[in-house]
Amino acid sequence: MQLDGLSLIAGHPAPARAKKFHAIAPATGARLDPDFHEATSADVDHAMRRADEAFEIFRQMPAGARADFLDAIATEIMAAGDELLQRASAESGLPIERFQGERARTCGQFKTFAALIREGSWVDARIDTALPDRQPMPRPDIRRHLVPLGPVVVLGASNFPLAFSTAGGDTASALAAGCPVVVKAHPAHPGTSEIVARAIYRAMASSHVPAGAFSLLHGTGADVAQELVRHPLTRALGFTGSERAGRALFDTAAARPEPIPVFAEMGSTNPLFILPGALKNRAAAIAQGLKAAFTIGVGQFCTKPGLVLALGGVDFNAFIEQFQTQVRGTTPATMLHHGICDAFHAGLDRVKNIPGVIVLAESDADADPAKTQAEPIAFATDVETFLRHRELREEIFGPYTLLISARTVTELEAAAHALPGQLTATLHADGTDLTDFNDLLRILDRKAGRVLVNGFSPGVEVCPAMQHGGPYPATTDSRFTSVGTAAIARWARPLCLQGFPESSLPDALRNANPLGIQRTVNGTLTRDPVAG
Repeated sequence: MQLDGLSLIAGHPAPARAKKFHAIAPATGARLDPDFHEATSADVDHAMRRADEAFEIFRQMPAGARADFLDAIATEIMAAGDELLQRASAESGLPIERFQGERARTCGQFKTFAALIREGSWVDARIDTALPDRQPMPRPDIRRHLVPLGPVVVLGASNFPLAFSTAGGDTASALAAGCPVVVKAHPAHPGTSEIVARAIYRAMASSHVPAGAFSLLHGTGADVAQELVRHPLTRALGFTGSERAGRALFDTAAARPEPIPVFAEMGSTNPLFILPGALKNRAAAIAQGLKAAFTIGVGQFCTKPGLVLALGGVDFNAFIEQFQTQVRGTTPATMLHHGICDAFHAGLDRVKNIPGVIVLAESDADADPAKTQAEPIAFATDVETFLRHRELREEIFGPYTLLISARTVTELEAAAHALPGQLTATLHADGTDLTDFNDLLRILDRKAGRVLVNGFSPGVEVCPAMQHGGPYPATTDSRFTSVGTAAIARWARPLCLQGFPESSLPDALRNANPLGIQRTVNGTLTRDPVAG
């Protein structure tokens, strides 16, 4: 496929622009063709206006037709073949094998949302029929369901060029809800984004979807993203990235004359607690699993365990010895781009300068700066130091983790209390550990969106029960998830219809229930028609 480096608006290339940039292969430092043209204010306005024009048509497409469109996107992404995988690998430094799995997840997300909207019950239809004889006041006929918000802006993430980017979960769930999507591609993988965008356009053409339902804009700085958030036709934003960038977008959205929701996933330290029974019985297995968990994808997972806490003593010391061996034998690897690599090493320097923190173990091999590499490294400290230095509670994106020893259960609980909001929290527990540490578990219930027992947090299953979100600053709204079928709820709002004649009701609220969906009728969940 010939890449042209232009933004794609409603199926057509935008005009060439004066300001350009290019992708860099982080593993070699080589410049990757072609030049990419930065979107302008005019491009932003054009994309948003076309999205708004498409909204009325797109939202009224039958759910089955919209589901066919989602399935077609999955088919076209697969049809992009090895060229997509090779470009993603070149732009990210991650291996082809990683992208084979990530492509499968990306396509699986579209198929999952297609199945969700074909079945249809996600609209949460509720019907309370009229009670004209009720005393002292009659009740009117009241019906409610979820409807799409309107044009959604999605900002591509750096660490998942397929699954959290142009055709990631935000895009899939927004399109499923009936919302047009304008994506601002991540500048680290613009070629990957263009290939995927062209796959989406092929699916749009075969599915007769209005062209304005999808656009892709390029840009390197925050200007394009901020303009998209400020545009009056934008109805919501999906973002995965740093707390600093996410908060800036959130503040911009709140300052609009008409504020809009921002669903920002901003990272997490994902604390892992090793309780005494597990520490005594499974130290070697936990050490091996922890090494894999904090180095997977060169530590560039938002669910990477960045903090490990346990009661100090003989068992924790034995665990540390085994963990040190694991870390030393792990080789450096290429990070996504120089900016992330530089930020990682700057974070390590900050930690090294904190009194009471020591380097516990690092790779025996040296990282190669020419290959944008990072070396796995683990630090150690105690709870007292952890509580004294707030910066130790901040995420360092990359293959880094901090082991923290507590003298007492009270100290362990104090450390948990001090944690900001998290995407995940993990406990390794054997025997009576969970009962003995019930107070700690209750603290973590309030801190995290997902609590794991005897697992490792990297890896987020795309399924109805998944929660990928948590209290601030992990996300801007802990009530929602960016992974799993519940993610569709971010892009919809309730609409109540009162006193409507049957002929004017949408299918989801008609008495006959022509869609066959589950509905709450007069307080009872049922698929049955409403008695006439």
